[in-house]
Amino acid sequence: MNLKTESNNGFIVVFVKEERLDANNSEELKQELNRLFEVGSKNVIVDLKEVRFIDSSGLGVLVSGFKNASTRQGTLKLSGLQTQVKSMFELTRLHRVFDIYATIDDALESV
Repeated sequence: MNLKTESNNGFIVVFVKEERLDANNSEELKQELNRLFEVGSKNVIVDLKEVRFIDSSGLGVLVSGFKNASTRQGTLKLSGLQTQVKSMFELTRLHRVFDIYATIDDALESV
């Protein structure tokens, strides 16, 4: 999986540089999120603007990251959801769980 991370205004932004977040590649994102929280990162934004498809494995990884952040008094926010991906969050009602923003800047301003 092609991931890029950068620090921005107290947040770690994880850019998912894939068209699909599914059973074939979601484990790598899970490992990266776990690593970030283990080394003390508290606030993470996952940018999904390049992701056009997400399945239950991808959703599960994000839920796991959300729980990991919560247990460490941190946050995990999402940005840049494409229409199909956003509809999966709405279908599973996860849009009520996550803080979802149109852009990274919107997520950063929400602090």
